[in-house]
Amino acid sequence: MKWRIAANGAALIVAIASVAYITGEPGEAEQTRRFATDDAKSVLASIKVENEYKTGYKRSLFVHWSDLDGNGCDTREEVLKRDSISKPQVDPFRCFVVAGDWFSKYDGENLSDRSDVDIDHVVALKEAWDSGAWAWSMSQRQAFANDLTDRRTLIAVTDRVNASKSDKDPSNWMPPLRSYWCTYLGDWISVKARWGLSMDQSEFGRIKNLLVSDCSTLTIASWSAAPGFSNSPVTTATTVAASSTTVRSTVAPTTTQASSSNNAGTATTTTANTTANTTANTTANTTANTTANTTSPSGAKDIYPGSYCAPVDGLGTYKGTVYVCSKTNAEGSPYAGGRARWRKVTN
Repeated sequence: MKWRIAANGAALIVAIASVAYITGEPGEAEQTRRFATDDAKSVLASIKVENEYKTGYKRSLFVHWSDLDGNGCDTREEVLKRDSISKPQVDPFRCFVVAGDWFSKYDGENLSDRSDVDIDHVVALKEAWDSGAWAWSMSQRQAFANDLTDRRTLIAVTDRVNASKSDKDPSNWMPPLRSYWCTYLGDWISVKARWGLSMDQSEFGRIKNLLVSDCSTLTIASWSAAPGFSNSPVTTATTVAASSTTVRSTVAPTTTQASSSNNAGTATTTTANTTANTTANTTANTTANTTANTTSPSGAKDIYPGSYCAPVDGLGTYKGTVYVCSKTNAEGSPYAGGRARWRKVTN
């Protein structure tokens, strides 16, 4: 769904350079903040490009299909119900979809036999592992594998088409139905960005080329914080007067605070070893005051110093001390192999 927001809309909405933002009600938890729509190329540019981590994957590391909300329906049945284009018939005693009709957006096929329907992880589980999920906890991987909070994560499609896709990324697989390509790319980018996953060079390059050619006007709708992550990436923004500057950042919600009024706003960004507090005034001038985070951020995950980590710039704690996920040591020297490790936050 694409949201249309006028540039002269309500006070809580601001449109700058074709990007529209919603600040939310005062006191709203930061992890629920979101942008309304953004140019797909801008979202793509926010995603880290790095080599994939290609060892250690096992499908069993992503527990599915689970009933995470405890309503008696596992995730597969939930998606079969959700994506049926007719009212599905469901066995109420074991939440089993007895009958339904599905339209596979990947290939344009109409399906009426549930055995012909696969529930596809738009970003495949192995692709997620290679792109950063190797560093997640088991519960975080389970949350990804069963995510019903954003319908772009999972989709009901023809089983044989899903088999042909396997764990491929857009550099070596796109849906047979070419008219669905742009929507597919938007879903892929949103999942990667929402869950803080990286892209490899070929994947990023193919998507960028398609956004320049076939999908040049593609926009991506909002998302909320990924479930299971107390410090999952969230795109936030500050509303300021027309003559002021707008600061946009992708940060961990547990270390981000933002406020807005008719004339001023504040946004906070997290760097590899600092928390920067940037205040936008009613003029075009901004003043950045940066202080080192020396206290344990609320909700930061517990870590073991020196161990491998992801995502880079993420925060963790060990015995009350704050650590940052970094590819360099405190003196700025890169770790061997370009791998990121947990080290203490320094001034």
